[in-house]
Amino acid sequence: MSISDLFESGFKKRNEDHFAAIVRVAMSDGIINDAEKQFLDRLATRLDITESEYKEILKDYKTHPINPPTSYDIRLERLYDLARMVWADHIEGPNQFGLLEKLAVGLGFNQDNVKYIADKALTLVHYEVDLDEFTEKMKKMNQ
Repeated sequence: MSISDLFESGFKKRNEDHFAAIVRVAMSDGIINDAEKQFLDRLATRLDITESEYKEILKDYKTHPINPPTSYDIRLERLYDLARMVWADHIEGPNQFGLLEKLAVGLGFNQDNVKYIADKALTLVHYEVDLDEFTEKMKKMNQ
């Protein structure tokens, strides 16, 4: 196996784990609604998740670990995806908020600030900001 094959397989695994984490959020209420399904379909394409991998992840999403990205920008991008999935569920209850907090910690955000981070993420997604604006505002939230 070449080094490029090792890199690609590691990258692929991280994408699968990230996708599984988002499926976990979608399944937190026991169903995947139409908005969630559309989002998952788009995200699967973007993350290069094949149809068979998609089906397998839906079947066993809880077995995938949450792998924190090393880049802060990628961490924010993944938080954006997760917050959008929580918002697509149209449920603002404590279960989804608590799950987003846990996933944010799993992504590598500081546990002391995670409530504030999750709240800010959900607020920005509520206002339908795009990824660039989300990233900019999250980076400046302490200023």
